[in-house]
Amino acid sequence: MKSGVRLKLLRRTLRERRALAQLVREIKVPRLQPEGQMEDTKTIDLVASLVMACPNLEKLLGFYSTYNHCFDRLTYALSTRSRLKEHVWIIGDNAAITERSLKQLPPGLMDTRQAQDFLYFHNLWQSLSTLFLCSQKQGILERDVFVQALHLLPALQHLCISSFDVDDFDDATLQSLPSLQSLRLQDLEGITFWGLSEFSRTKSARCIKRLSLVNLDITYLSAISNLFLHLKDLNRFTLVQESSPENAAGDLVFQPVVASQRLQHLHWDILISGSANQNLASSIQAGGFPNLRTIRAPSDHDGLLQWVCRPRAQIVQASDKYSKAYRADDGGNPGSLGRTLFDARKLAQQRIEDARASPRFRFVIEEDGVVHEDFDIQGYMGTVGSQIAYNLDSDTQGSDSALIDFPDLLSGTKEVAPRDGCTGMWNASHPAGKKWWNHTERFRYRSVDLSRFF
Repeated sequence: MKSGVRLKLLRRTLRERRALAQLVREIKVPRLQPEGQMEDTKTIDLVASLVMACPNLEKLLGFYSTYNHCFDRLTYALSTRSRLKEHVWIIGDNAAITERSLKQLPPGLMDTRQAQDFLYFHNLWQSLSTLFLCSQKQGILERDVFVQALHLLPALQHLCISSFDVDDFDDATLQSLPSLQSLRLQDLEGITFWGLSEFSRTKSARCIKRLSLVNLDITYLSAISNLFLHLKDLNRFTLVQESSPENAAGDLVFQPVVASQRLQHLHWDILISGSANQNLASSIQAGGFPNLRTIRAPSDHDGLLQWVCRPRAQIVQASDKYSKAYRADDGGNPGSLGRTLFDARKLAQQRIEDARASPRFRFVIEEDGVVHEDFDIQGYMGTVGSQIAYNLDSDTQGSDSALIDFPDLLSGTKEVAPRDGCTGMWNASHPAGKKWWNHTERFRYRSVDLSRFF
């Protein structure tokens, strides 16, 4: 079959059966181009016509085209779906904006029409609860447009903002966010520890239950402490960065340094060793996290966080032997720590084995001066009685990365590789032969739930 034939057949069915089209809430569109190639205009227009055939559409899955501040039918079609509940903006570069950036400084790189068009797309999204905004290839979305667009969405609860530069999203923009339940800030140069501390005191931050800070390079631990202090409903927190946030010089340090009464799940991944892991471990031991139930720490230097969790007999998984990191492992430096879960589980298991090699307790049963039994109990890595589980599982099944990221959402490799998908062979016995049953082969679709990003 030619590319897109099945989509055209589906579109025809939905157009002919209006009652059926009104029942459609989600559409999964297969990726028709290999990863790294842009979807062509014909494909985008075909998907747009499919969206227009479903008046009550809530989600478009698996197909996220780039918006470069030029009109395209898919963006317009989605803007007319008043019941849409989630949308992913991939903001690409625009030639006119790039040319203006060579002659002037922001703001004002987007012209009036580009700003108005972008805001117009949000007017009917009164039910939109999940929004992703990601800059790709120097895509620009200026501060005022950010703020106005977000405040046009009364039902917005879950927001992810990624990869915008300091002129588009900074501390001032952060203070203007609406009230949210989930927030993920990733690769934003304009966000500082001071901005995060101020944001924690705003009314819009009080309702946040899930907060993810990815690659923001937070300098001081006080910013995280303020977030825990003021976000009373926070139950899930993610911190990923290379440098270790430290206590400011001259600050008095009292235990617990960081504390949260309601936090239940913590992802703590600081690549370069510093005092942050020690401060967190000490805070947990001091009772700063009474409701904490799970810690995921891929970069757990010296096992400080593993020690405050309840002991585990085994943490490596049978599937680790299929990991790319396993095949690349040469058995060299056993203390090296990367960001792959294979490395993290390998070192965590090694700490378990080392602790097990040394007896923790010795029991001697003696009666009337005669020793009847004498045996040792092996050691363990962890704290007996702790309510915290030490978790090194991935957000994405089969991935070596702990945290789900945009490549997991946008990658289409699994959909164009002809191995494990439908090949049409079930109908190969048809008298019409190969022309009847043969079609494009692709992997089974593995959905990516946007809620995993928070």
